[in-house]
Amino acid sequence: MDLYFRKATREDVYSIVQLLSDDPLGRLRENFIDPLPESYYVAFEKINLDNNQDLMLVENREGEIIGTLQLSFIPYLTYQGGIRAQIEAVRIHKKYRGQGFGKQFFQWAIQRSKERGAHVLQLTTDKKRPEAIKFYEKLGFVASHEGMKLHL
Repeated sequence: MDLYFRKATREDVYSIVQLLSDDPLGRLRENFIDPLPESYYVAFEKINLDNNQDLMLVENREGEIIGTLQLSFIPYLTYQGGIRAQIEAVRIHKKYRGQGFGKQFFQWAIQRSKERGAHVLQLTTDKKRPEAIKFYEKLGFVASHEGMKLHL
């Protein structure tokens, strides 16, 4: 199946939130109602204006949204002024999971990170998502650090 990768537009926000909310953890975090809360559109505008953010969609030939992810580029002083790429909010529509589309999307993200000069691509995943962890490991990601969070 031919896949197309493109930056999200404001008109895509509803579909993105639908994808983000369509799993047990996402249902707890997101507020997928019609109309969407304005906070999603405010966040989209901030992301869209930031040149270090790529909020991406993958579509099939018919224009159906198959998945989404956000790729962030973080410049920093370590690694001699390196760039760290970070993937967040990865979702593949449930009817397309297990068909290789997520792998193709990640291959795109890896290539995009290289093009931007990133020396590392990182992500976090909830420990309650063992299938996702296996998927990321098959792509070559290594649990090399212990992640910690402080919810504010």
